Amino acid sequence: MPRNIVPVLHPVSVAELRPTQMTVGLREVALKRKELRGLAAGKKDDFLGLHLIPAVIGPKQRPFVVDHHHLARALHDEGIGKVLISVLADLSRLTKEEFLVFLDNRAWMHPFDASGRRRAYEDLPKSVDRLVDDPFRSLAGAVRRAGGYAKDTTPFAEFLWADFFRRRVDPGLLADNFDRVARKATALARDKSASHLPGWSGPDD
Repeated sequence: MPRNIVPVLHPVSVAELRPTQMTVGLREVALKRKELRGLAAGKKDDFLGLHLIPAVIGPKQRPFVVDHHHLARALHDEGIGKVLISVLADLSRLTKEEFLVFLDNRAWMHPFDASGRRRAYEDLPKSVDRLVDDPFRSLAGAVRRAGGYAKDTTPFAEFLWADFFRRRVDPGLLADNFDRVARKATALARDKSASHLPGWSGPDD
């Protein structure tokens, strides 16, 4: 995400948020939902005040989410109607095609499906509830929390790790025993074959 930006805060309906990616890890969303449900009655507003959704205003004044898609989906699934967005840029003057090309080249978009294949812009979901599950994105999140790699500011870093695991882990094994596969993937993440990825923290000769 960009730095040194003074955000413009704006409350919007969660249902109005437009994704700039196609998938989330639903296990990651479930963790966010659990965190939200665990908040004391008076703490939820404080939490939402500290966890803003970064967005860019696009054509027809629509807010396009450029990060925190898992939180946005969790808010939707928990029935939370409003959220604060931090407006990073107002590009509403652009045509739809200009806008999407700009997002893509600015690394504010990740139009890849649950198989890791790039898709056309028009295939992006129109709302956060239409984001589909990518189990390998959940695996990437689990490996990071286990210390397999470090959190990194590279845009969509977890998706790069997800694609790394997708090419090396049998999806059937992942579905059958997620925790066991996550332990093996954590060790794999420290291998030299992953040294090109953001946040790699394996041994360096």
